[in-house]
Amino acid sequence: MQDNGLKRSGLDQIKHIWTKWVSTLVVLVLLMLTLVIGTGEMIHGQLLRMGESLYGNPATGMQYSFLRADPVAPQCDRHPNIDAQVQTQMKANAADEFADVFGTASESDVRASLLAAQQMCEEKYQFFDKAEKHLAEHPSLPFYRTVETYFFGIFKFGTDNRAILLVLMVVFAAISATLNAHHIGLRSPTTKLDFRVYSVYMFVGNAFLTASSISQYISVINSGVPITGEMQTIYWLWMTLFAILTVISFWQLLKVPSQAKEGGNFGMAFLSIPLYAHMAIITGVAFTFFMDYPMGQGIYLGQLVEFSSIFLNLALFIWAGMLLKQTRIVDLFLNILRPWNLAPETLTWLILIAAALPTAYTGASGIFVIAAGAIIYKEVWNAGGRRQFALAATAMSGSLGVVLRPCLLIVVVASLNKEVTTDLLYHYGVYVFLLTSTMFLVISLFFAEQKFRIASPAVAFPQSARAFVPVLPYVLIFILIWLFYKYALSTDLNEFTAPVMMPVVLLIMVLFDKLRHVPAPVAATGHWDTSLSENSSQTNAANYKAPDHSGESSTQGFWGSMHTATTETVGHIGALIILMALSVSVGGFLERIEVMDMFPTDISSIFIVITLIVALMVFVGMIMDPFGAVILISATVAPVAYQYGIHPVHFWMITLIGFELGYVTPPVALNHLLARQAIGDEEVAAADAEVRHKPFYYRYERWILPVIVMLPAMLIVAYIPYIFKLFDWYK
Repeated sequence: MQDNGLKRSGLDQIKHIWTKWVSTLVVLVLLMLTLVIGTGEMIHGQLLRMGESLYGNPATGMQYSFLRADPVAPQCDRHPNIDAQVQTQMKANAADEFADVFGTASESDVRASLLAAQQMCEEKYQFFDKAEKHLAEHPSLPFYRTVETYFFGIFKFGTDNRAILLVLMVVFAAISATLNAHHIGLRSPTTKLDFRVYSVYMFVGNAFLTASSISQYISVINSGVPITGEMQTIYWLWMTLFAILTVISFWQLLKVPSQAKEGGNFGMAFLSIPLYAHMAIITGVAFTFFMDYPMGQGIYLGQLVEFSSIFLNLALFIWAGMLLKQTRIVDLFLNILRPWNLAPETLTWLILIAAALPTAYTGASGIFVIAAGAIIYKEVWNAGGRRQFALAATAMSGSLGVVLRPCLLIVVVASLNKEVTTDLLYHYGVYVFLLTSTMFLVISLFFAEQKFRIASPAVAFPQSARAFVPVLPYVLIFILIWLFYKYALSTDLNEFTAPVMMPVVLLIMVLFDKLRHVPAPVAATGHWDTSLSENSSQTNAANYKAPDHSGESSTQGFWGSMHTATTETVGHIGALIILMALSVSVGGFLERIEVMDMFPTDISSIFIVITLIVALMVFVGMIMDPFGAVILISATVAPVAYQYGIHPVHFWMITLIGFELGYVTPPVALNHLLARQAIGDEEVAAADAEVRHKPFYYRYERWILPVIVMLPAMLIVAYIPYIFKLFDWYK
């Protein structure tokens, strides 16, 4: 087999087949099955309602639910000889050896009992006769019942096997991520030394996970507690996965990629180690050698299984994000803004506001950064923004929307904390969103080289209006699918149904693009010259043309685009969910060392308590992924905060914005890592190179700007509600 004229080696051939075909096909089937299961549940509920409407008869008391299986004829005697049965029962009572002790029923009581049994038997026969007559009057009912029970079987199968579906998906995705060195680290390995250090840490980390999984399985076997078939399968899948990852890592240690550069140093090589390898080694060493708890990592992997429905929803959201990349939605939306030739800071603010909605609808901040980060970066840079500013905007593009409906992270918080509801968190999340977005505009304008720029509305508005027309079909597709779910399936779009509905919406949009043979998304080209005067910018707006794709042809059809989206999904599932699993393990480690016992119990000032919580939330956000962090905080910090009198809603607003501050704060800065994945290491290196001669702020703007936006917002959210007794939280 060849690719771009180059012949692959045997190992590369295996890696290519596994990554591009085996894992992609298996994960696609599992994603589709998860989608069908979720949709099947909606369809089944509607089928039950339709069945009742079509075949129920309130006048006779016959309900469709009574007819979901063929009625069975009663086995009782419809016309018994009551007198003979009474005499027989009385003789039996008299012969009872305990009759003198406990007494016996009188003849009238026995007769009454037998008459009641006869009445019950008669009712059974009447129901059977009525059901048989009803079936005869509705010959289509058996066929309808077959369809309805088929859908019931689909979603029941999925509900009963969610955990196995998730672990299977993780197995195939994690193997692909490991084969392609796709795990998330502070930088990608480039030199031979980088790859060797990377492989050593991966080998040791995966070896710890393998040993822990085996230790947990042996412990369960020796406990004498019966193991269900489902759990037996899950244990074997975990052991098989980490054993395979250990073998792959060992092979990668022996065979460094041929494209790796010579040289390197240990400091940079250390930054190439995946975060999950660090977590695996730290928790593996701690559990095995210091706590005598070798099965610890394996046990905490059970959290992944326990919340399997949430992580399956996350996988669907990731898929939706990758499908979004295959459409021109982001590019077409930016076409509406381009004629106005806005200043980079104003344009970026509008992009971040617009990005908040897809961020919320793709489940978590990182997914949207991966899906749309590259085009957002290019657009900000093309508008005249500094590369460092564009990198900061890309990292923040996935941050502002995590507090908006229907973000999955809020669902996880509410499911683990009965003190709050999704409605309350989403309600106050809107205020947090307005605060953070306004802070971004104010601070970015403060550092702007050109405070304000806009084209003449007389010139820009007609072009912007024309650019809105191509967006209308996508809006119409969304509305039609939403109406179908709302009225045909009686299911509204909310935080619980969005994981199932959004992939369907994106699949239809991709199909729409491909049937029209539109090209792949293309960002605007050419860098804005910030030295242009206002008159020049208006002239440029008058000459503005949206990118012309008329001469281009789509390089991929619908199936090709879905294959590409699923292949990218596989890598991100393997990287993100494994990282989340190890974050839970880190959380378990911190819980076992009773880190919260270090929290003072006699603090008299709630300001000090809030300050400590703020610092802790930022620190947790710096080192852990959001879902693992929520599980840890729910079990450890939240109860302590409630005891100190901090309102649960206030606490979780502090926590969520603290996490987001942590995700853009070094040393880890997860959103920056994902932005780098979306944009590419070369572009990040170019951004660093062009500002080496500039003052400190501009050299490190991509790190500083998000922090100085989120930190004041964090302080406002943390202290203002208590100081001014807002929201009736602290009466």
